[in-house]
Amino acid sequence: MKQQRISFAKGHGTENDFVILDDAQAELDITPDLVRRLCDRRAGIGADGLLRVATTGALRNAGVLERVEDIADDVMFMDYYNADGSTAEMCGNGTRVFAHWVRLNGYETSEQFVVGTRAGAKPVVVHSFDELQADVSVAMGNAEVTGVSTCKMGSQRFAGLGVDMGNPHLACVVPGLDREALSQLELQAPEIDKEFFPHGVNLEILTPLENGATHMRVFERGVGETRSCGTGTVAAARSALADAGLLDGTVKVHVPGGTVSVVIKGEESTLRGPSRVIARGEVQVEALGR
Repeated sequence: MKQQRISFAKGHGTENDFVILDDAQAELDITPDLVRRLCDRRAGIGADGLLRVATTGALRNAGVLERVEDIADDVMFMDYYNADGSTAEMCGNGTRVFAHWVRLNGYETSEQFVVGTRAGAKPVVVHSFDELQADVSVAMGNAEVTGVSTCKMGSQRFAGLGVDMGNPHLACVVPGLDREALSQLELQAPEIDKEFFPHGVNLEILTPLENGATHMRVFERGVGETRSCGTGTVAAARSALADAGLLDGTVKVHVPGGTVSVVIKGEESTLRGPSRVIARGEVQVEALGR
């Protein structure tokens, strides 16, 4: 029997890491099982998620996309999967890495272009790039506040803002919390209001805004705690600003994997931060753990 080999790359945005599969014509059969095996940190490549790089038209023709409005067939689409094999609407760090890869490999030749996602078309700017790193801004759209909710994590209860970034977030500013105390928290799967978040939620715990900055940790649905979450940093910025009595502003969001800058102005938000491409290789599918 012929063994299947898949070419891959590995990248990260503030240490939120991804397996990258360059599959412009959507020829790979990407199943939840394959995603889980590739993202396994002991028996696979290891990642928080998987980015398939393909054209929107190819994904439509392959039956991967049922309906994505206002995205042309020739637009490069970020077909994104969480480490557990589930699809996600949007990933801010993944979009930066995706844009870096698209620019690096000549799919786009200008610094400004559009990336297709399940949350719609996202304009990006690749300010600078080389084979290893890039500086990328992503227009994240409206950080829409959906209300106030609570969750329980272990013996602690947290309250925060529900924020819709195309995917759901609960961003909790904890009064009096500082960077050191945040680092000592034991994050685990939260008990949430399932009526408020019927499809699960990404949970951010953050410090109050101080000198235009906040520190954040995140527990992502379908993944667990990650070193960073792009949409989560925008949700955190919205919540930190609101907690400080502000609607708009620029917030430096410090996460375990680094620092990003979030600008919120009315119904628009922009996320700017780094991307790294750290490896390229080939994986033998039959050798992956199950």
